[in-house]
Amino acid sequence: MGTPRRFSRCLSWKRILCICFVPLILSGFAPRVKDKVGLIYANAQLQPAPYSMFNWSHLTPLTLKDRSVGLETESRVGSKPYFTLGGHKFLIFGGSIHYFRVPREYWRDRLLKLKACGFNTLTTYVPWNLHEPERGKFDFSGNLDLEAFVLMAEEIGLWVILRPGPYICSEIDLGGLPSWLLQDPKMILRTTYKGFVEAVDKYFDHLISRVVPLQYHRGGPVIAVQVENEYGSFAKDKDYMPYVQKALLERGIVELLMTSDDTENVLKGHIKGVLATINMNTFEKSAFKQLSLLQSNKPIMIMEFWVGWFDTWGGEHMVGNPEDVAETVSKFITSEISFNVYMFHGGTNFGFMNGATYFGIHRAVVTSYDYDAVLTEAGDYTEKYFKLRRLFRSVLAVPLPPLPKLTPKAEYPSVKPSLYLPLWDVLQYLNEPVISNTPVNMENLPINSGNGQSYGFVLYETSICSGGSLHANVQDTAQVFLNEISIGLLDDHTKKLNIPKIKKCQLLRILVENQGRVNFSWKIQDQRKGLTGSVTINNVPLKGFVIYSLEMTMSFFERLRFAPWRPVTESYLGPAFYLGTLKVDSSPKDTFLSLLTWNSGFAFINGRNLGRYSIIGPQETLYLPGAWLHPEDNEIILFEKRKSGSYIQTTNEPML
Repeated sequence: MGTPRRFSRCLSWKRILCICFVPLILSGFAPRVKDKVGLIYANAQLQPAPYSMFNWSHLTPLTLKDRSVGLETESRVGSKPYFTLGGHKFLIFGGSIHYFRVPREYWRDRLLKLKACGFNTLTTYVPWNLHEPERGKFDFSGNLDLEAFVLMAEEIGLWVILRPGPYICSEIDLGGLPSWLLQDPKMILRTTYKGFVEAVDKYFDHLISRVVPLQYHRGGPVIAVQVENEYGSFAKDKDYMPYVQKALLERGIVELLMTSDDTENVLKGHIKGVLATINMNTFEKSAFKQLSLLQSNKPIMIMEFWVGWFDTWGGEHMVGNPEDVAETVSKFITSEISFNVYMFHGGTNFGFMNGATYFGIHRAVVTSYDYDAVLTEAGDYTEKYFKLRRLFRSVLAVPLPPLPKLTPKAEYPSVKPSLYLPLWDVLQYLNEPVISNTPVNMENLPINSGNGQSYGFVLYETSICSGGSLHANVQDTAQVFLNEISIGLLDDHTKKLNIPKIKKCQLLRILVENQGRVNFSWKIQDQRKGLTGSVTINNVPLKGFVIYSLEMTMSFFERLRFAPWRPVTESYLGPAFYLGTLKVDSSPKDTFLSLLTWNSGFAFINGRNLGRYSIIGPQETLYLPGAWLHPEDNEIILFEKRKSGSYIQTTNEPML
């Protein structure tokens, strides 16, 4: 997912012209109608087809036993090109759910709701950065169990289109690429640069060996695989996409391959022998022009139909019109266009997962990936859901499954943190600091078996004996202290700060936060975090740094249990951890943390990182899955960067 230039401060949804068959289809009536608004697929003369009920009851993963013929395209004289599955005409009704953004305990609920709405296909990205956090160290366990997610979709009766990257965009840190790639100062991401190709090859050796048995021809649900993601918007290396295609084929991918691009860059992202698909937020005849030049004899697939949009900190909350969504999907169906709704269910950017945009200024993507999707962040039904379900019910010959029950929500008693730890008291519980003559950026810290630090904060300390003009390149934001006293802020635009005169040597401390690496555009090449370059006072470089890594892992919070926590007696200024107990009943339910009296930081429940909160909005609550709560008492810790708040409250409704 990408191409954010289509949306700026708010979604610019264009009202689709109403045509006579839309209300008729929504009501279940099925006339033979010719389009009056010119839905033209260039030379293919795209017209709404005579309407008929679709019966794919024999085309589900559990009923289709003969797997000799997979998803294919056909073009016959006198008819529009179309997909076939098992030799039978087939339209893809797809919906996106990212397993890594949804608690594993809720996968089944979300997939059942996808099926009950009328969709027949699940699509998901595969995030390289989460699956290979360190070179050669792979994680496909717990919430990252890709195979379990795909097999669960099969069990529920859904086909799967897999989007394995290696780059996925998806508003995730560095577009899903692991940060340790940036240790190489010459690295050129998303090209055939030797270091990048070697890393992709090793990752694909592991990943694709897991995917191969899940393919349609092997009896699994995966009917198609996407080659990279929206490369037409990048297009820096003509050899790169053929390389990725070959890498998939050589490792045993035999299903239909697809590319995915916005409508204006589809020619740049397409490769020979691969079906081109396009992304859009509304149905406009001009959107198909380039695609028709490329493959007028192939069926149309909308890989991403954007039903909403993501939010960034400091921006507005994005929403899409439910009526527009239903009308557009209706036009897809009557025009025999396959589609994938992005997002059906967005989920949450838990932890430090979020990416960022950069259009002159760095803006971090918010913790919620609600996306104004068909299901809410917490998996609840929306107006879009019911409109689409009504539409699908009118065109499908087989009754839809019953609606799964709502996930219960609760509001729990407020929590007043009783204990706190200033950051300075915590340093002894961190791993051994790095001693360096000069600053070292986050990715190049000699920690984590030589893989550097991917996320979180870095604290740089050095002794200074005079004041003056401090200059530093920080990515993304930094708080500057003399000993424990805050003296100012730095960011990627504010690089200078005046340090007052001092009478004796003091400890200069620079706490840098990685707020999320840019996930789209050429800017991904320049996403090294922390202090990048020298730090000077009056143009004289500072030397002798002690560097602390604050990754805030589960093991770190285990060590904090033995720290000398202080009683909270009054308001505290500066970075600190705050500890409280969230009391729930014997059957924990979903809730939302409300931190309106706090400033900016991260919330942890029983050691799990729920994500970032910030006073600048738009997001005002953090989703707390009931599945992550213990009966009765739950440890809640806030890492607050600026100033202590009062209460931590919960609510049974989100404020986005």
